[in-house]
Amino acid sequence: MDSFREEVRELQIGSKIRRIRQERRMTLQTLADATGLSKPLLSQIENEQVIPPLATLLRIAKAFRVPLQSFFQEEGSSSRCVLTKAGESRKMLRRPAENETPAPYTYLSLAHGKKNRSLEPFLVEVDVHEWQEEMMVSHEGEEFIFLLEGEINLHYADQIYSMSPGDSVYYDSAEPHAIVARGTVRPRTVAVLFSRD
Repeated sequence: MDSFREEVRELQIGSKIRRIRQERRMTLQTLADATGLSKPLLSQIENEQVIPPLATLLRIAKAFRVPLQSFFQEEGSSSRCVLTKAGESRKMLRRPAENETPAPYTYLSLAHGKKNRSLEPFLVEVDVHEWQEEMMVSHEGEEFIFLLEGEINLHYADQIYSMSPGDSVYYDSAEPHAIVARGTVRPRTVAVLFSRD
């Protein structure tokens, strides 16, 4: 739990959301209305009690009319080229809100030091977890996934795609989707998200 709190502090996603909201003179209720998220959940996110999944961050980014990477980029960083060495990716865990099913993913940002980027690349580690309908998410944009190791099923709309190492998939993320591990090996993927806004 202590390491989790330290990772939350380093990311400071909640602080960035609060700062942007205050700069726009928005109340929590206004942001809740714009995103369809509850006011208590937004408060927990801003207070670093909950790190939201990417789909939730995309909804907040859309409400603010800022790119998704606004929540991951380093303050004051203006480098045009960012090298992320092995083992130096920025980890993003998701801690569920009360009475919420935890997402079985750990995201590691592969471009956290680059500002003004159009793509958000991640290394995603997928926990071995039983399929649940509540895992499905949707958001504006497109996604690309390349499976490095393990096996997964991609649930996309009403289809299920089985993937093995070396397989890749590109899809419109406005359709409900989720990935679930198959077998006992924890899958690892490279995922690239693009938001049209």
